[in-house]
Amino acid sequence: MHTKTKNVFISSILIIILFVIITVSMTVGDFKMSPLQFIKTLFGMGNETDTMVLYEFRMPRLLVTILCGAALSLSGALLQSITKNPLADPGIIGINAGSGFFIALLMIFMPVDSSNFVYVLPLFSLIGGLITAATVFLLSSSKRGLNPMQMILIGVGLSTALSGAMIMMTSKFNKEDVEFISKWLGGNIWGDTWPFVWMIIIVLIITIPILLLKLDILNILNTHEHISTGLGIRINRERLVILIISVMLCASAVSICGSIAFVGLIAPHIARQLVGPRHQIFIPITLLLGAILLSCADTLGRLLIEPAGMPAGIIVSVLGAPYFLYLMRRRL
Repeated sequence: MHTKTKNVFISSILIIILFVIITVSMTVGDFKMSPLQFIKTLFGMGNETDTMVLYEFRMPRLLVTILCGAALSLSGALLQSITKNPLADPGIIGINAGSGFFIALLMIFMPVDSSNFVYVLPLFSLIGGLITAATVFLLSSSKRGLNPMQMILIGVGLSTALSGAMIMMTSKFNKEDVEFISKWLGGNIWGDTWPFVWMIIIVLIITIPILLLKLDILNILNTHEHISTGLGIRINRERLVILIISVMLCASAVSICGSIAFVGLIAPHIARQLVGPRHQIFIPITLLLGAILLSCADTLGRLLIEPAGMPAGIIVSVLGAPYFLYLMRRRL
């Protein structure tokens, strides 16, 4: 099959899968809705109850999972590209834990009303993610460059330490805050209202256009450093810019959907297997796969345990942990 035809075919299949997940997610739950009811309500022909359930509860949650899944997968893809390490993932190298640790600090020392979470949490999450990412990169770098396996080990160690510190800090929390941190650690989609949808949309609107300008540079960075330098690429500066974008995407997503790992590992890896490493097609496929993975995990979680639901982070971890071990075995 011709490469262009193959890419169009793969993209079409993934879009169809995403639409199937959207339909299932919109129609299942405590309040059952047939596909016909869903379509009627979507086009403004539903009754008052269907409209309220669809637009106030299910649609914002679904959009959050789709957008956060896309953001996490893109964050992982960028990390893998700049480190040349297919095992790099925001959750594995500690960015999620760093974001969570700073969110916990915020809740202890600067209690914030829940109505202001959408404005304050992403900022503290970003600060924590940037500090953690910088620490991991500094500790795993030497004169010979970045050591990919050392980066993974340092990231896992730092992630464990920060998660432990966050759990220890829960002794300072009241009951509501402890419940929030528990949900956050489990990867529970808690920011499922329209303000959070707009927040993640704004982050994607800011970051994706910058990345579109960097696609050729990302392709060059995947080659040997001597080639990049010979072509006039300022490697360290470009890596720093892309790292900041990656952390922005990850931090904004985890501030809404909690500590969800492996989306940024699985989606880029599958995308690379499907369409190759060229970023012009690799990035869109990664975005689609990330959206499918997290929205599917959230829908499965709601179906498996009703009405409370199982956190999407647990579903993704059940799938992602064996996949990570498989990749580790291949690398070693």
